[in-house]
Amino acid sequence: MNHVGKDLESRGFEFVAINSKLRKHPQFVCIDKNNQYFFVIVRVVKLPENPNNYDLVWMENFKKHAMEKDAKVLYAGVGIGNPDGDELPIYLNEEYLIEYNGIQLIETNYN
Repeated sequence: MNHVGKDLESRGFEFVAINSKLRKHPQFVCIDKNNQYFFVIVRVVKLPENPNNYDLVWMENFKKHAMEKDAKVLYAGVGIGNPDGDELPIYLNEEYLIEYNGIQLIETNYN
């Protein structure tokens, strides 16, 4: 979440709320300079799983929630891994691999 938070700050977003509890979404509620609200979903996976993939059915439900609140949805997939092998655990305060391709705008139109 730190990488995503720094990216959001660098893009000029102001944080309204931050939620770091597991399986609670959105992780960030932000506003831009036009006071548009954004719900930011951060999904962290262990590499080699693709962090850019998300559950489409779940996302449709979340998009409905965002539309009700007049918010836009941003998605940030983050992959982390142990540099010594995929099967090894990742430890806090030790070197790790990261795959982060930035923030994606998720269209809130229904599919």
